[in-house]
Amino acid sequence: MGSILGEMIEPAAPTTHAAAASLDSVSKLYGSFAALRKVSVEFAVGSSTVILGDNGAGKSTLLRMVAGLIAPSRGTVQVFGEEPHQQRRRIAYMSHEAMLYDELSAMENLRYFASLQRHSQFVCSCATSPEMALRAVGLDPALTRPVGQYSQGMRQRASLARVLQTDPELLLLDEPFSNLDVASAKHMVDLLLDFRTWPVESPLEEEDAGTEPAVRGRTVILTTHQPKLAEPLAETTLTMRAGAVISITSGMSAAAAQWSGQ
Repeated sequence: MGSILGEMIEPAAPTTHAAAASLDSVSKLYGSFAALRKVSVEFAVGSSTVILGDNGAGKSTLLRMVAGLIAPSRGTVQVFGEEPHQQRRRIAYMSHEAMLYDELSAMENLRYFASLQRHSQFVCSCATSPEMALRAVGLDPALTRPVGQYSQGMRQRASLARVLQTDPELLLLDEPFSNLDVASAKHMVDLLLDFRTWPVESPLEEEDAGTEPAVRGRTVILTTHQPKLAEPLAETTLTMRAGAVISITSGMSAAAAQWSGQ
């Protein structure tokens, strides 16, 4: 599997088919406050990246930018070589909030969100079966209790099932271990490691004749304040401070030590 190709002060090189996502000199301004500052970085197809940083470092803003939920004030963002909204069907985003309907059960939530999908080229077992998605995250599909009565950990797992059933190629997770005990967090890490091995078989839009097939693979980008839990997923660790990327390292240990020592 690949990893992040690099981050530099200068603008990133043009995106290639091997980039799942890229930011080129991206800034996000809210009045005089810069949530992101000239960030240039590429995430390779099939890579797994953990983003570290204190509150306000820009982690969530970067993730939301890649998801296409907010637009850059300056610079460009691309996902699979296009603007994020053009590749939305290949992206899944799990935020701090569960984004579930409290009055519905987990199964009712998953069935509802599946009915909203604009495309029908589901391939993986989780995508074709909400039951499988719930079992994958350790929830009982037969549980009729409304999500509003779930513990925070159960809500987090139901939210993960919601995004996995869309069969994403690019999975964006914002603090996925929040409110999980160590055992539940380990189960989630094991599931995400397994997710990266799922084959990508959903068809792409028709490509131009004579062009090489696009590189396919499952890409994971997650933010966390709990680097030890995320270590098995950290092929690459990206550390942020005050809206800027301050380091990119292979693995986790050195980056976690540097971040915790700031």
